[in-house]
Amino acid sequence: MTSNPKKPVIGLIGGIGAGKSTVAAMLAEEGCVVVDADRIGHEVLEQEDVRAWLSDRWGEGVFDKETQRVNRRAVADIVFRDPAQLDALNKIMHPRIRRRMEEAISQAWKRQETPAVVIDAAVLVEAGWDELCTHLVLVESSEQQRFQRVNASRGWTRDAWTGREKSQICLDKKRLRCEYTIVNSSSASCLRERVRKLYRHLVHPADCSD
Repeated sequence: MTSNPKKPVIGLIGGIGAGKSTVAAMLAEEGCVVVDADRIGHEVLEQEDVRAWLSDRWGEGVFDKETQRVNRRAVADIVFRDPAQLDALNKIMHPRIRRRMEEAISQAWKRQETPAVVIDAAVLVEAGWDELCTHLVLVESSEQQRFQRVNASRGWTRDAWTGREKSQICLDKKRLRCEYTIVNSSSASCLRERVRKLYRHLVHPADCSD
C-alpha cells in the first residue's frame, strides 16, 4: 500500500533548475518525508542486473576504471544525444525506481508522526509516478533563472541544459496537471514562507483561513 487516505503525497514538478530540491528540503524541515528519485536512481544504476544491462548495451566504457562504479556522466552523454537510447534506459530504470519509491512511501506511513510525503523527481510526469501523488505542485521559475542555476551548480552549458529540457514533457503541459504553484524567483526567505503556507494548506487545512 503506497497511500494514506488522510495524509498527502506531494509531487513536485518544474523545469530543470526551478528549485524542486530546494522546496523539497524546506518541506523536510516541516517534518515531511522526502522521496528523492534522483538518489534512488543512482542506487538502482548500481544494481547487479542493471550493471549487466549497461555493460551488454554500451560496454565497459560506462564504468569508472578506478572505482568500477557506473560513470553517470558517460551514460548521460549517450542517452541525451539519442532519444532511442534514453527510452531504452528508462524502460529498465523507471519500473525499478518506482518500486523503491512505493516502498519508501509505505515505510513513511508506518511512522505516525509523518505529516506528508514529498516526491522530488525530475521526470515525475514522464515516468507516470504522478499516479502516486495526491497533490501536484509546480515550482515555477523563469528560463533565465533556471539556466543560471544549473550553470552555476552543475557547470552545464546552455546546449546541455536545453538538451535535457527537450527530453522532458514541455512545461505548459505539466502546468496543466498542477493544482498549486510555488514561485521561486526571489529570496530564500520568500520561498520558505511560500512553502510553509503551502504546507499548512495541504497538511493542516482546518487551520488555514484562506
